[in-house]
Amino acid sequence: MTIRQILKMGDPRLLRIAQPVTAFDTDELHLLVRDMFETMRAVNGAGLAAPQIGVDLQLVIFGTDAPNPRYPDAPVVPRTVLLNPVIEPLGDEEEEGWEGCLSVPGLRGVVPRWKHIRYQGFDPYGDPIQREAEGFHARVVQHECDHLIGKLYPMRVRDFTRFGFTEVLFPGLDASDDD
Repeated sequence: MTIRQILKMGDPRLLRIAQPVTAFDTDELHLLVRDMFETMRAVNGAGLAAPQIGVDLQLVIFGTDAPNPRYPDAPVVPRTVLLNPVIEPLGDEEEEGWEGCLSVPGLRGVVPRWKHIRYQGFDPYGDPIQREAEGFHARVVQHECDHLIGKLYPMRVRDFTRFGFTEVLFPGLDASDDD
């Protein structure tokens, strides 16, 4: 397994529309997924999208099955590998919440997201996944899937008075966790 370099905001590869995964259950795909989990674990991420490591595929991973030090008050999100995802909002209600991103180190902002969603796609073997999610789980899925359409969370911030450096906004958190 390899820890991959995470691209930072400003890299044009983060703005591309990712390509669908067409070959499932390959050694290459399984190795990529292992590398992504190793990379996410090394930086205490809540999720990671393939474009964040320069891979132009519709592949996201999220969840840790344990509390995340970057989001200590957030509920646990199930460990998931999701390919070619589609998100459907269930209702019109949005919820605002603080977000950070491994590609936008040291910063956090309040972002509106759909409160309740259904997401579907495939696992690495090509088996279908369909789930409903609310709250933090829904937020993580939407955040990661945004990477597949070339969006970073600051592009969704509506009020820049609630956007800034983690060390200033959240003095109790270790700001190096956002690097």
